[in-house]
Amino acid sequence: MKITEFLKHNYRHFNAAALIDAAEGYKTHLDNGGKMMVTLAGAMSTAELGISLAEMIRQDKVQIISCTGANLEEDVFNLVAHDYYERVPNYRELTPDQEQELLGRHMNRVTDTCIPEMEAMRRIEDVILEEWMKADQAGERYFPHEFFYKILLSGKLDASFQIDPKNSWLLEAAKKNLPIIVPGWEDSTLGNMYAGHVISGDVKNVHTVRSGIEYMTFLAEWYTVNATEESTVGFFQIGGGIAGDFPICVVPMLHQDLQRNNVPLWGYFCQISDSTTSYGSYSGAVPNEKITWGKLGINTPKYIIESDATIVAPLVFAIVLDQ
Repeated sequence: MKITEFLKHNYRHFNAAALIDAAEGYKTHLDNGGKMMVTLAGAMSTAELGISLAEMIRQDKVQIISCTGANLEEDVFNLVAHDYYERVPNYRELTPDQEQELLGRHMNRVTDTCIPEMEAMRRIEDVILEEWMKADQAGERYFPHEFFYKILLSGKLDASFQIDPKNSWLLEAAKKNLPIIVPGWEDSTLGNMYAGHVISGDVKNVHTVRSGIEYMTFLAEWYTVNATEESTVGFFQIGGGIAGDFPICVVPMLHQDLQRNNVPLWGYFCQISDSTTSYGSYSGAVPNEKITWGKLGINTPKYIIESDATIVAPLVFAIVLDQ
């Protein structure tokens, strides 16, 4: 039995039914000529979402991505250092002393998965620092994802691949030159490393890596070109946080700050979230709240799946891919 057949037979109520509805809405949006933005919060790359997301990119089910700096870099960390990762199934039971022991071995823990500093982070730092310095000395400036595209497409890392490269979503995005928005990139391991290299003088111009405001101006131009009444842009949000909060605001910014009244609202919205509305968090807000901010309309298809994104997102993608 295909995954889609199994899901449609068994997922009939509650969050399970919301998953089916959201996936079918995603397909309908694309079938009607729409485009889709996917946003990645949390540690989805370390959760190896690339296995399903890369296929979505290959099959043109995603036209633009917004992600945290962590998700950007952690896909590449996994690509070149997967064999050195360690899983800690009993992570809830670790004592402070055991956590200190992991630190002593340079194993940085993300829930049940430890990322090896030397094999992953430092290996990538050496390669990307070369690109930072090269651009800096030439007076050139690039976005964070563009530096990754350079090193992935250069072939410099090919010999270091430790997973099937078809499971790297960023490599697939690089091949298609997919637009990526990385708000708050400074809040990432490589962002910290970049700051260190600016302080030490290896990079002279702090603006060699382009900023979040420039990402917003780029997104405003991209959205203006790609969002039309006949072909709207949808918004598929995995988790909450800045990866979703930042790009969704481009629409009210265009309307309210630039007074452009001919820009369509987002044409589809779905969020996978386990955040709670009653705590006042934007990440947990139900979609209708976004109507009051000028992001979604009354008739925009809206879905919220209150569940674990590491479980739900690959299932939604399976339905979209007709697997």
